[in-house]
Amino acid sequence: MTYQGVLTKMETEFSTPIQYYLVFENDFINLNQLLDKTIAIQFVGYQCLNCKLNKQIYRQGFCKSCFFDIPQAADWIMHPELSTAHLGKEDRDLEYEKRVQLQPHIVYLANSSNIKVGVTRKSQVPTRWIDQGAHEAIEIVEVPNRYLAGITEVALKDHVADKTNWRTMLKNEIVDENLVDWRDRLKPYIPEEVLDYFIANNEETNIEFPVLKYPEKPISLNLVKTPNYQGVLKGIKGQYLIFEDGTVFNIRSNEGFVIALSVM
Repeated sequence: MTYQGVLTKMETEFSTPIQYYLVFENDFINLNQLLDKTIAIQFVGYQCLNCKLNKQIYRQGFCKSCFFDIPQAADWIMHPELSTAHLGKEDRDLEYEKRVQLQPHIVYLANSSNIKVGVTRKSQVPTRWIDQGAHEAIEIVEVPNRYLAGITEVALKDHVADKTNWRTMLKNEIVDENLVDWRDRLKPYIPEEVLDYFIANNEETNIEFPVLKYPEKPISLNLVKTPNYQGVLKGIKGQYLIFEDGTVFNIRSNEGFVIALSVM
C-alpha cells in the first residue's frame, strides 16, 4: 500500500507506549502498526506549509519568502523572550501574536539526552515533551504569557542545558534524574517577577516510546541526497523514525517535503 502527501510533524496520543500518526491530506497512518515492517520513502517534491506552492523548503516547513514574512516563523517562536504582544507591540502580525503569546505558557525540565529547560504553551503539554523524545519531564512555572516564560528560560539556561543531543536521545543513552530535586534547585534562579508562578508540588511525567531496537550509530536520512530509501521500521521516538540499519528520519525537520510512503 502506498500513501502520498506533504510531511507535517507526527501527531501523537499519550498512552503506553506513545501512539504515533502520520497525517496526510486524505489519509492518516498509525505508525506503531508498521513496526517490524519494511517501508519505502520516496521524495516527490515540496509544498510550503504556508503558500502551498512547490517551492524549495527553507526552514520550519516554509519556503524562503514565507519564512521571512509570516508570523509563524518570527524570531519570538524560537526565542520567546523576544515576545512583545503583552506590550501591544507588533512584530509581524499583532492579532496572531496576541493569540499565541497571550495564553498560559509552561517552563519545564525535560530529560531526553540530558536535563534541559524549555518553553511551551500549556495546551502543548505533554506533546512538546513527546516531540523532544523526553522519557521524563516536569513543569517548573506556569505563566500567563510567552514573554515571562522566555525570560525564565533565559535565566535558567545559565544553570542547565537548553538543547537536546539527538544522537544520545536516539541511542537511548539516558540516565534517570530526580526532576523534583532539579526543579527545587533551580528555583533561586527564577526571575523575581515570575516567582509567584512557581509550581511547588507536582510530580514528573514519565513517557514510554514504541522502540523495538535502538541504533548504535544513528545516521540521518537526507531526502535530497537520498530520494529513495527502504528499511525495516524498528522504532519511533521524538519526531524520528528509527530503522534496523541505523538510519533515522526526522519528520519534523522534513516538514513541507512531499513523499510517497509504501508499506511492503
